[in-house]
Amino acid sequence: MSERPTLAIGLMSGTSLDGIDAALVRIDGPTHAALLDHLIRPYTDDERAQIREALDPDTRTGPAALARLHVRLAEWAADAVQFLLAQTRTPASALDLIAFPGQTIWHEPPTVTWQLGEPAVLAERFGVRIVSGFRARDVAAGGQGAPLVPMADLLLFAAHDHDRVLLNLGGMANVTYVPRRSRDEGVLAFDTGPGVAVIDGVARLVDRRRSYDRDGRLAEQGTADDAALAQLLADPFFAAPPPKSTGRERFGDQYARALHQRVPGPDGVATAVELTARTVADAVGRWLPAGAEVVASGGGCHHPGLMASLGRHLAALPGRNTLRRFDDLFFPGDAKEAVAFALLGYLTLHGQPGNVPAATGAAGPRVLGMVTPA
Repeated sequence: MSERPTLAIGLMSGTSLDGIDAALVRIDGPTHAALLDHLIRPYTDDERAQIREALDPDTRTGPAALARLHVRLAEWAADAVQFLLAQTRTPASALDLIAFPGQTIWHEPPTVTWQLGEPAVLAERFGVRIVSGFRARDVAAGGQGAPLVPMADLLLFAAHDHDRVLLNLGGMANVTYVPRRSRDEGVLAFDTGPGVAVIDGVARLVDRRRSYDRDGRLAEQGTADDAALAQLLADPFFAAPPPKSTGRERFGDQYARALHQRVPGPDGVATAVELTARTVADAVGRWLPAGAEVVASGGGCHHPGLMASLGRHLAALPGRNTLRRFDDLFFPGDAKEAVAFALLGYLTLHGQPGNVPAATGAAGPRVLGMVTPA
């Protein structure tokens, strides 16, 4: 590993489709990454619609539109980098790398995972090495290609004196169980199912003026439909053992439309909230050791109803899992995944594995991604 600090920008565009997160990170070794600053470059309604169209199998988006989106996503990511450099008064020449995982368009392990976003656009604009395409190697090795954040959870966010579960409430929800003392023995990570994707999808159908359920206002007006919830919870994905991963191809707009048709109005949003809370808590109770501290980050942390319901369900588990916010322990949780990919890019450049086979199911540790030269 390099002796001098590495200055990196990590990018992340997740399944919530709210925008591109960018984090400026100083890395002083694989277990020391400091967030210097971060921002989100929000998607416009038109940009978000372009991505949703590519994600929706009913639209049958043609190759020309996908090719153009491949470049546009990189241009939007370049905007995020440029804004962050200006905000921090950092010259691009000071950067050692930009980690760009791209936008997942289709995720169907163990066969394929596909991300859009042309790294050459970033390399050309900033003259910096770009590390991209993180998921494909893990899938080629028989893994799920996700979640990949567990390596950062293990190296950066484990507690010394107690077990911890790092929960990400993005468009999808995923957990990483990290035993105390930062040992990789016993680490387990997997997607639990929908995070806010279904909640926000139903909210948009209830009120077309909304892109998501801001402050949980729609869910607050409704009541969860127990019969519909019971049917949703019977989905075999929730009972399947880890490793497992999922995405919008399963819990996306089609799923939200079906729920909205069965449970219209705010009751549908409240049902979606309860679905996320129940499936996360059930996964923690079913697959992870009892009593671990649960530390939540991601967009779902801004939804009061979801956090309240999740806290109740976790507290009811054997061992009473406490729920805490990532912001209260480390740095703003909205930057966590971008920081994680900055670290993964650093590991790639140093020839170090970035996957946790116990989390993804890959045949073994693998160096992830590809490098586009400066």
